[in-house]
Formats: sequence, structure tokens, C-alpha cells
Amino acid sequence: MSHSHSSTASQPANDRQLRRALGTPSLVFFGLVYMVPLTVFTTYGIVTQVTGGRVPAAYVITLLAMVFTARSYAKMAHELPFAGSAYTYTQKSFGAGIGFVAGWALLLDYLFLPMVNYLVIGIYLGAAFPMIPSWIFVLAAIVLVTVLNIIGIVSVARANIVIIAAQAIFIITFAALGIASMTGTGTVDLAAPFTGDGTAPGFGNVMAGAAILCLSFLGFDAVSTLSEEAKDPKRTVPRAIVIATVTGGLIYIVLSFLAQLVFPSNDFADVDSGALDVMAAAGGEFLTIFFTAAYVAGACGSALTSQASVSRILYAMGRDGVLPRKFFGHLSPRFQTPVYATLAVGVVSLFTIAVDLTFISEMVSFGALIAFSAVNLSVIKHFIIDGKRRGMTAALSYIVLPGIGFGLTVWLWTSLSPRTLLIGMVWLLIGVGYLAFVTRGFRRRTPTLDLAE
Repeated sequence: MSHSHSSTASQPANDRQLRRALGTPSLVFFGLVYMVPLTVFTTYGIVTQVTGGRVPAAYVITLLAMVFTARSYAKMAHELPFAGSAYTYTQKSFGAGIGFVAGWALLLDYLFLPMVNYLVIGIYLGAAFPMIPSWIFVLAAIVLVTVLNIIGIVSVARANIVIIAAQAIFIITFAALGIASMTGTGTVDLAAPFTGDGTAPGFGNVMAGAAILCLSFLGFDAVSTLSEEAKDPKRTVPRAIVIATVTGGLIYIVLSFLAQLVFPSNDFADVDSGALDVMAAAGGEFLTIFFTAAYVAGACGSALTSQASVSRILYAMGRDGVLPRKFFGHLSPRFQTPVYATLAVGVVSLFTIAVDLTFISEMVSFGALIAFSAVNLSVIKHFIIDGKRRGMTAALSYIVLPGIGFGLTVWLWTSLSPRTLLIGMVWLLIGVGYLAFVTRGFRRRTPTLDLAE
């Protein structure tokens, strides 16, 4: 890789270069840890009630939308192997202003995602140790994760392998015990997870559930944020994006299918920790404890990777001058990590103590779906309009497939609750307002990413 630093020679070298250390398996791992195979249980109770017991059906719809979108990400990651994800792709395709708004929507998403993890850590440890208030667990997790992220990405990669292993063992145990608990009952209805229990009939309810489940698929796009730390990013990143998406989606469908067979009801002791009822039905106290341990470890791993990603996006926007450069564009000379950006995310995460799971889950899906829509459109703009690709193959590859992805993401987006759409719109308006402020009422050029490798 040739490093020409002409355009940014004024900055000290350690302020700019990220270390290239990750191959395809590490990237797929990063994506899967970020997605958390057990994330299927994060919103399990909520989505079971929304869909009337049809979580796997909702997952099939979400996976379908995500496969088209993941393909669009892969196409763009091959063309633009830089950190910054949807922000970079949209900005390069549609110009700085629209790129900024897509980045702003993604920011919502990335800022809320660590909060989902901190919240579920609080919910499940609070259920396990009822004598300790759950906010104490939330606070401890935020401090631990922030410190680990400041120390650096390699330690994150090492922790990930252990966490994935624990979850894999848990998944096998859950499947074995779940199947064992059902055999001999003689009343298992294999179609039930797709036909529902009649409490929330109609296809609209499945779509509403599918919209919330988008948050399960955020890992694949996190992979693209590591482009500047990947070996041979043009090849490894697109491949890792698609592998992580499909693998994650199939795991979610199988797990939710099993869960609904084991516990064919939506009458939970507590809807936020509905998964505990499933575990108790499948394997009693042993499985409940094992689940809590594996799940909390997974949530810690996801908090680590999600906080790492949002810090890097803030760093990209800071390096860029879109956010204050002195603060966000700073890399620690010692650890080579964006320290201030990481601390800022830790502080924002403290809001976790004041909000509920349904709200956070929907907000994350809102931000994700806007960014996903933008990336699907970027493929059409980049390859067909700007790149002048012509012919049947190009039309299929760069118009039809991303077009389907766009249609599906918009449909999911409009299936979110009115409250979520309202708050999301307010967030976008704040973003446009901030952009107007930075550009002195759009008179100055919108700052763009310096993508000199």
C-alpha cells in the first residue's frame, strides 16, 4: 500500500494512520460478535407479543431485506475501502450534504447500540441478583468497556473469540435441551412459529416485528467500519460482510423457531426478559444460569465492538472537521485509539439508566434503516449514474438488486411505531440544523472525509 500523505502532511503521523491487522475470519468474527448470535433473545419477548408468536417469520423477512442491503454494502466496500461506512458511501455518491445526513442517522444508531447492550446487562443481571439495583450493573459495564476500548482494538479481538465460543456452546446446549424437552410431549406444532397464536393476526404485525429485528443485523455494517484496519480490504471486507449477515440470520431463525416451540406462549413474567421463561421451560435453572452468563458476556462483547465502531465513526467525522477536530479527530499517541471519542460514547451511554428496551431497540432500527436505504441508493448512483455501467448484468446487479433492498428497507422503516418515527425525524432535523450551523447557512462547503490512503 503506498502512503501518500501530501494532503495531510501538516498533521502528526500518529494522528491519522490506523493499524492494518485483520483478515477475513477476524472480520466475520467481529461482525458476528457485533451482531451477537444471542441477540435473538434481546427483543424476543417484545417481538413475540408484537407478532403474536411469529418471531421466526419476522426474522425471515428481515434477513431477506438484509441480504440485499449487505450485498450493496459489499459492492460499496469494494469500491471505497475506508473507515466511515454508510457515511462515506453516501457522501461519495450523493455529495457531502446528503452524506452528512446519512452519517447523522447512523450516529443515532451507533450511539444507541452500546446502550441496548448495557440495558440488557442490567435487565438480566438484575433478574439474577434481585438484591442489587440494575443500574449498578449498567454503570460497571460502561466503565469496564470504555477502559478496554481505550487500550486498543487487539485486546477487543482476543476477547471476542472467547465470547463467541461461550455462545456457541450455549446454543448447542439450548438446542439439545430444547429438543429433549419437546420430545415425548406429542403436541408440538412445527408450523406455529410461522402461523402464530392468533393474538396479533395479520401480516402488518409481522412487518412491525421485522422492523424491530433490524437491530439484530447491525454487525455486517460494522465490518465496513474496520476497512482501514483490514488486510486487503477490497477483498476481505465485502466477503466478510455477506458471510456475517447470512450466518447471523440463519442462527436467529433457528434459535427463535426453537424458542417458540419450547415456550409456545407470549405470557411472560417480564416482557423485557422474556427469554428467561424460554430457558426455564427448556432446561430449568441450569439453563437459565448458563443463558444469563453467556448472554451477559455476549452483551459485553457487543458493547465493546459497538463502542469501538461508534468511536471510529466519530473519529472519522472529527478527522474530517465535521465534528470538532481537536476533540474527536485525536488519536492517543500511546494506544493509537480515539480516546476522546471513546470517552464521549461512554458518557452518552449513561442515558441507559433512564430509558426502556422497546424504545432503544426501535431507535436503533430507525437509524439503521435510514443508513441501509441510503447505501442501497448509493449503489445505483455510484455504478449506473456516475460509473455509466450498462447492459443486462449491470442493470440486474446495480439497479434491480439494490432497488429491491431499498424497497424492503423503506417498507420496514414505515412499519416502526409512530413514536419512534417522530423522535427519529426530530433527530434528523437537528442534524440538518447542525449542518446549517457548520456551513454558515449552507454558504460554505460541507466538510468531507479526507480519504487519502
